[in-house]
Amino acid sequence: METITHNLVGIVIQILCFRFLIFPWNLILTIFFAFISHIFVDGIAIITYHTPDAQKGDKFWLVWHYIIYGVSLLSIIIFIIPYWLGMIFANIIDIWDWLILRPIQKRIRKKNPESKWGDKYYLHRTVDWVRDKLFFWLPVRNYKKSGILIEIFIIITLSIILGFLGASLFIT
Repeated sequence: METITHNLVGIVIQILCFRFLIFPWNLILTIFFAFISHIFVDGIAIITYHTPDAQKGDKFWLVWHYIIYGVSLLSIIIFIIPYWLGMIFANIIDIWDWLILRPIQKRIRKKNPESKWGDKYYLHRTVDWVRDKLFFWLPVRNYKKSGILIEIFIIITLSIILGFLGASLFIT
């Protein structure tokens, strides 16, 4: 799924943990559940328009990603201060795989194109395993453009849940 979806899930988790648990359990379980949430949220990403590779020649893909990146950035700007813990750990798998490991692996593969260095360190392998074991029954809609409607529905639902939980833009 997209960053905004992970952000919203992480915020919901942090609000619930901080509302119902005492220190240090609120911190520990926010980290744990936010991390685990990424595995499950990405596990069901096959029902959304979420192509494994960039489709830079497809105008629809480009427009959708401009919008989703903009909304994701906006969610970070709005919620990072009070909910940084839940947001970071809900995205830590992507941060590790996409922002840390892939650039290093890309440099190594420039020198040695057949290098397998780093393949075993990708955390998304866990997502793939969970998807294969738990979500095999879901329809695969990665390339179906109508799949954005499912992701929009999930984002709106999570936003409504945040409203009911009284998400604050300030540390309270």
